[in-house]
Amino acid sequence: MMPRKRLGRTDIDISTFGLGTVKFGRTQSLKYPQPFALPSDEQLRELLNGARDMGVNFVDTAPSYGYSEERLGDLLRKERKNWVISTKVGEEFTEDKFSDVGRSHFDFSPKHTRMSVERSLRRLRTDYLDLVMIHSDGNDLDILCNSGALQTLQQLKQEGWIRALGISSKTVEGGLLAAEVCDAVMLMYHADYTDEEPVIAKSALQGAAVLLKKVLASGHICHDAPPVREKIQGSAERQDHERDQEQDPIQSALNFAYAHPGVTSAVIGTVNLQHLRANLIKALRAQNMA
Repeated sequence: MMPRKRLGRTDIDISTFGLGTVKFGRTQSLKYPQPFALPSDEQLRELLNGARDMGVNFVDTAPSYGYSEERLGDLLRKERKNWVISTKVGEEFTEDKFSDVGRSHFDFSPKHTRMSVERSLRRLRTDYLDLVMIHSDGNDLDILCNSGALQTLQQLKQEGWIRALGISSKTVEGGLLAAEVCDAVMLMYHADYTDEEPVIAKSALQGAAVLLKKVLASGHICHDAPPVREKIQGSAERQDHERDQEQDPIQSALNFAYAHPGVTSAVIGTVNLQHLRANLIKALRAQNMA
């Protein structure tokens, strides 16, 4: 079963593997290596059940993920208390009906922040949200200091509508500030990008949770990796060495992510049940090695 860790300074325990859900509701303007169709409700039900059966209780969504919030609201309404639901504010996505390219726009004002939370409550069919993060456009410091979004989320937390708040950040400076003022920081961290490691370290000192995004580089880690040879000739020792050198790229990525003790959870998206199960097993293996 997937381990759980405390979500920062809160009393919420989340699985160390979180299920990302952008593919639940959106197909346009994404950076995945291959196009895909939206899955059926039955496929998503099987996916969520498979995740739950292996101990996953953390699911991440956002208004900019198309129909993701509504679909989760329908699928989880009978077992809401079994899930920790994270959503976001700030980014809105508009599909283009005449092409495959939609567009995002951002609004971090107090009015829009409150409206977004109220809309997410309706879409997710719930009377509380476990975690709401600011969906940054890259101007982290300005958003946190000047937009009013953080103060609005703090007020909504005091009112009981949300249990925890954070930011999906894009800069080291923003992440370092967020570690002081937020319950959770979502950031990018993998073997080819370690710039935000100081944010992980500071979050651990400050008691903030760290949620990793793009651990598998939006699917490119496995899609772009060179194929592993079916059969390796030579001595057993040579075979073992070459297998180590040609390690599964997904396993390598997860090993790196979970090796840092400051990481609370890695959020990884899929709509393929077979891929989910394989990733969960590899995530468990990575944590056992850490």
